[in-house]
Amino acid sequence: MTGILYLCATPIGNLDDMTFRAVKILREVDLIAAEDTRHTRKLLTHFDIHTPLIRYDEFSKVQQGEKILQELLAGKNIACVSDAGLPAISDPGADLVKLAVNSNIKVCPIPGANAALSALICSGLSTEKFSFVGFLPKSKKNRDDILQKISEREETLIFYEAPHRILKTLEEFEKIFGDRNISIARELTKIHEEFLRGKISEVKNFLTEPKGEFVIVVEGYSGEKIFENPVEDFFEIYKKFLDTGIDKKTAIRETAKKLNLSRREIYNKIIEHEKNFGG
Repeated sequence: MTGILYLCATPIGNLDDMTFRAVKILREVDLIAAEDTRHTRKLLTHFDIHTPLIRYDEFSKVQQGEKILQELLAGKNIACVSDAGLPAISDPGADLVKLAVNSNIKVCPIPGANAALSALICSGLSTEKFSFVGFLPKSKKNRDDILQKISEREETLIFYEAPHRILKTLEEFEKIFGDRNISIARELTKIHEEFLRGKISEVKNFLTEPKGEFVIVVEGYSGEKIFENPVEDFFEIYKKFLDTGIDKKTAIRETAKKLNLSRREIYNKIIEHEKNFGG
């Protein structure tokens, strides 16, 4: 018989958030696959757990994933943990789950703390529908493309961000999303836990020396337009791009980028103009 892969939640700051079941499973499994073995070893020491550790992170996941899979196929039970919170959420554990599922190995969740949901329920924004975006790409073009693509999503959006990029990210949000309501959670469950709520333009002024890991919760699109330029303005910009020799699709994309609007909105404006005034 094959073993079981347990996805074991760990505290996101406060060690008291460790569940009794998580401690029991980590003591009973044959092996623990950890993103950072030094970090996890401190956690295990605190709870008097002596199960062997193996490194499994973004840089070792291909080689180590195969080793872990073979151990599971040999009948060993293995727990996968991240540095904090639920494994497989913005975490290499997701790849290990795919390997296990594709090999018909049982995968069992051991629920617990999660930063994204903890920030959402304390945000004061809608929790009825939400999308978890996680960390944005480092490339500005890729970041802009994703933000443009989700700028008209009506559900609440949840992002993770590092302290050295938080201010730049908020500026990008304000530019592409408009001055929406947001909630920023910092140092969740720790001594210096903090929530900043308000418009993007207001909240970013309080982040003079940002420290700690951040969760940003952003209000969904309400139908308000960031710009209300006359239809003709859109069309003139679009025509200038066309005159450079690029195709219509590229011209629409560049026009949208220039005006910080979605491609769909630009496309609809152009169709409206051509219907009323001709091409």
